[in-house]
Amino acid sequence: MKLPSIFKTASHQRFSIKPRYYDPIKEEIEERTSRIKKELEQEGLLEAEEESGSASPRRSAMKGSFSSYRGMKTRDTAVFNSTGIIRTLLFLGMVAAAFGYIYIGPSIFTYLSYVAIGGGGFYFLLKFLKKRKNA
Repeated sequence: MKLPSIFKTASHQRFSIKPRYYDPIKEEIEERTSRIKKELEQEGLLEAEEESGSASPRRSAMKGSFSSYRGMKTRDTAVFNSTGIIRTLLFLGMVAAAFGYIYIGPSIFTYLSYVAIGGGGFYFLLKFLKKRKNA
């Protein structure tokens, strides 16, 4: 008797082949039509199609379909997007606080708070000036 478990045990994988449908009559018809088209093109009764034109229905459906897909965002490097900058600044602040506490003492937290308030004020000043310039 098997006991219940939160872990999933591996089971044997089964092999299954799904055969493709093959129609010899349809293939023979396509062969004959392509042969007749080539003969008519050689005789001049039918305009010659470009070689890339024969694959154009498939190519037109696929061309650009991957680039026009907007489901995935473009990948930015982690340092230059906004969350990456915030994460980097927090990490550097914690490292500075740790080393500052070791070398300077508890007064490092006062200095770091002044730096943070000054940096935040500078950021909002630049944001305000940019908004004022655009208006």
